[in-house]
Amino acid sequence: MSAINPPQSLWDRAMAMQAAGQRSQAIDLVRVHLRLRPKDADAISLMGVLLQGAGELGESERWLRRAIAMSPNNAAAYNNLGVTLSYANRRSEAIAAWEHAARLYPKYPLPWISLTTSYAQVNRASDGIKAGRLAITLAPDVPAAYSNLAFALGQAGEVDEALEVSRRAVELMPNEPRLYSSFLGMINYVSRSRDEVFAHHRSFGAACAVRKAAAATAPDPARPIRMGILSGDLRDHSVGFFAESLLEHRPPGVEAVAFVSSMHPASDAAWARIRSRFDRVVDAWALSDAALDEAIRDERIDVLIELSGHTGGNRLTALASKPAPVIVSAIGYPNTTGLPAVDWRVVDSITDPPGAEAFCTERLLRLDPCFLCYRPPDLDVEPSVPAASPVTFGSFNNSAKIGAECTALWARVLQAVPGSRLLVKTQTLADPAVQQAIRRRLAEGGISEDRVELIAQASTRAEHLALYGRVHVALDSIPYNGTTTTCEALWMGVPVVALLGDRHASRVSASLLSAAGHPEWVAEDADGFVRIAASLAGDLPRLASIRGSLRGELRASPLLDSKAYAQRFHAAIRECWRTWCASQRPAST
Repeated sequence: MSAINPPQSLWDRAMAMQAAGQRSQAIDLVRVHLRLRPKDADAISLMGVLLQGAGELGESERWLRRAIAMSPNNAAAYNNLGVTLSYANRRSEAIAAWEHAARLYPKYPLPWISLTTSYAQVNRASDGIKAGRLAITLAPDVPAAYSNLAFALGQAGEVDEALEVSRRAVELMPNEPRLYSSFLGMINYVSRSRDEVFAHHRSFGAACAVRKAAAATAPDPARPIRMGILSGDLRDHSVGFFAESLLEHRPPGVEAVAFVSSMHPASDAAWARIRSRFDRVVDAWALSDAALDEAIRDERIDVLIELSGHTGGNRLTALASKPAPVIVSAIGYPNTTGLPAVDWRVVDSITDPPGAEAFCTERLLRLDPCFLCYRPPDLDVEPSVPAASPVTFGSFNNSAKIGAECTALWARVLQAVPGSRLLVKTQTLADPAVQQAIRRRLAEGGISEDRVELIAQASTRAEHLALYGRVHVALDSIPYNGTTTTCEALWMGVPVVALLGDRHASRVSASLLSAAGHPEWVAEDADGFVRIAASLAGDLPRLASIRGSLRGELRASPLLDSKAYAQRFHAAIRECWRTWCASQRPAST
């Protein structure tokens, strides 16, 4: 079936070479084949796949389009072209290529598997769910079909089903850590016991094979250190913005190397700015785990800070054999990594109070008063006072955080304030099915449609921020709190009501609000949440006063003191380094 697979012996040999880290030899193998059979469209397509894996996306596209020109009905070539275009962040073109592959051969599961996530990424979660269910019908034993469907379900806010579908992917391939990692990322969005969640994270760590001895550099506690930062989000992304102060105020004696694990568009101004703060940048997105391990060792990194945890595109499996003497997890993930190779995790005394150590494989590095520092947007958008009525509650959190448990709590708030409204803004609301799901869940709590306004997108970030001018009181999400959204609301003069939970993901807003000087907006239980929200909503003069003063309070608070935060962070990292150096001294006899 040449429309789907290249010549199997050539394909198998080339892909085996690539898997063994012999990509250049695989490319040479295909070149030799093409000298003998220059019009073999399947082999030409295979060359495009190999170049894709090497990160040569322009060349990959050229070879794949050449294969398509020679064999217009080659569904595999169109599917592979979609992958290349997706890697290049040309999402709409990738979707078109996958859709064409599916039209050419409707029973070919691979394009449907890819469309599942890609549709969800362009705010077509319901189409992604349909594609995912079809992919599972066509390939019921392929774990990626389930993992991708779980992503689409999560984007639609159907987090309980998403978790169960993700669990099925793990059951199909229990020894594949990346599938387990996707499952772990999802489990933070639902209420499960801490013991269960921790057990799953530890199982992930156990599944990660250790391939070689841990790296070691010269154990001198006083010398300059080389700090590596591993992330796919050093761009126009919340993690990038939170991480930037670490680089902006880097002390003397610290060299910084970025290991960038995703393609960042050249047009991304934030990435251009963040990139300039590094001494060296290693493009790691196309590197295998073994190659990334070697790259980190080759850079002689003393302390590696990974910013992803189990979020999308993470490279935790590359860290299993400990390519740096000290590895720290920070900023991007609200839980333990479960990976024994990760030594420390950056938290604070509110997100992870005494006793939290029992649910972490890492040692906890408490960076009080807050484990984060907010960098406000460089936009001239001033807080504005909303109309006196109707009183409007709001949330700009992503839809994966707005599940049934969350909407039930919000419905109680609206019931407690007659005539009030709820404004929800999140990109996935561009999908009518996602809108219907949120309205349905709120209706189950007794909230009629006319009290709910759903907004998908603002045309600019300034317009996005200006929408806070329509919100009297922001309601945080549970069980997974907002982070950037909490900070944004405060910056725009909007008080945020949060519910204190029993784990990091449900205590982040409490930490942020405390650092901002407003711990009184943090509730101990659901009744308290409703009471605080209703009290704020019932005092319009107080809200107007808050609107006028909150930004100034924020500027003077630890939450925005990037220099002090960076000093605390780097002092803590230096202490981690000293601890490792001390562990390398020979035991006294």
